[in-house]
Amino acid sequence: MSSFNVIDYVPATENKWLLTDLLRNQWGFKGFVVSDYNSIGEMSQHGLGDIPSVSARALKAGLDMDMATNGYISHLKKLLQEGKVTQKDIDLACKRVLEAKYKLGLFDDPYHYMNESRIKTDVLTPENLDAAREITRKSIVLLKNDNQLLPLKKSGTIAVVGPLADSKVDMLGTWAFMGDMTKVVTAVEGIRNAIGTNGRVIFAKGSPFTDDPYLLKNSAGFGFGPRAQADTSSKETLLKLAIDSASKADVIVAVLGEQATWSGEAASRADISLPDIQKNLLKSLLATGKPVVLVLMSGRPLTIPWENANVPVIIAAWHGGTQAGNAVADVLFGDYNPSGKLTSTFPQSVGQIPLYYNHLNTGRPMNPKDKFTSKYLDITNDPVYPFGFGLSYSKFDYSDITVNKTQLKGSDILTASVTITNSGKFAGEETVQLYINDPVASISRPLKELKGFKKVFLQPGEKKEVNFNITPEDLKFYNSDLKYDWEPGDFNIFIGTNSVDLKQIKINWSK
Repeated sequence: MSSFNVIDYVPATENKWLLTDLLRNQWGFKGFVVSDYNSIGEMSQHGLGDIPSVSARALKAGLDMDMATNGYISHLKKLLQEGKVTQKDIDLACKRVLEAKYKLGLFDDPYHYMNESRIKTDVLTPENLDAAREITRKSIVLLKNDNQLLPLKKSGTIAVVGPLADSKVDMLGTWAFMGDMTKVVTAVEGIRNAIGTNGRVIFAKGSPFTDDPYLLKNSAGFGFGPRAQADTSSKETLLKLAIDSASKADVIVAVLGEQATWSGEAASRADISLPDIQKNLLKSLLATGKPVVLVLMSGRPLTIPWENANVPVIIAAWHGGTQAGNAVADVLFGDYNPSGKLTSTFPQSVGQIPLYYNHLNTGRPMNPKDKFTSKYLDITNDPVYPFGFGLSYSKFDYSDITVNKTQLKGSDILTASVTITNSGKFAGEETVQLYINDPVASISRPLKELKGFKKVFLQPGEKKEVNFNITPEDLKFYNSDLKYDWEPGDFNIFIGTNSVDLKQIKINWSK
């Protein structure tokens, strides 16, 4: 599929260098290329001409199928008559599309896989729902757990509060056109399922998602599925009901974050903190003096430095899908020991973005005592949570790194090892992460790069050795001549629980 953007000021949809010279001639691609939705038509907005003109340019560049613009079906006949495209151009595009259909078996059966009986055997089956629950709970990341407040006991009274606590549609996330809302389990439902008759669950919405009129206006579904109805209660009433509920509870679970339509395609936010009205709700819940667990649901990292400083427990639950509520409950009550790790960095402020672990160094690394270094005047350079971060109910201790050799040559294999010990009280999984840094090279290299990871399951008190085999392939990069190669010299090997908390050893590798 051709993208919407321009490359060297030429839209990808009509970029002959991209679609033909590079993709087909250099990379050997044999399939067909389809436009992204209306990307042919949108070339007019790039200033490339009217629909007939850009349709001709796209076809001649190597774009075989037009999605949504209808430029080909409406104009190719006339463009052929005018000599702006050739019969060969049309035949080549048709050939590529027909070859793909043939390989898919559509010549023998045009409605291959279109069998309504498959719904009963393939869609939302008990096995698939079990798999969804397992996948979702494995994706949940424990960000903070002061005083081991989690896991919760399945007893007493739990107040579940927040606009995301019982919103089925938002559990599915963005781009979920065909989700069956009747099968969705929300956080309130999941907690009730888990606690059963052993305790009491009180629900209060607490606040709307936002009271920002501009954000409200732009939060419509736009065909991305039905949207939750706005609550007609006043903000004051919602807050009062939530505080009343919280005052009767032993613990509060606050389910806050983003609506599904606030993330994904065409859903940027200039401010990725919790909306003020949700943050005020959270502050009011904390003011009750009851223990508060913050369950964040979002489609992106959020800026939550205040929450990290003030809320004792935080988990990132994302938009967990059909089994979101059951998966959240599994983690909250310890039926599953969280093992997820962050695949993105959580910044303190949007002013830090882009913020990522594998950045290049600056010539003037941060030094608080030196004005002319790369730093902020009002915050540190650190993220709230680094790439690869994620806690567990267990505690995993890392030994120092051992290697089979520190001097290597040519095609040698380096084996780097650590011993992981579960010094906690829960059985659990730890994702052991391997990073490499090339400190001296012909071009600037990242501070570290993730090169491997292994997940290890340990019982309390158990220890295991985790080994990584490293070859020269792991040292390669694209140099200034765009040659993918490695250069001899020293290398720093890091192994640890995230991109910051790492053990380190230096080795030398010659050619």
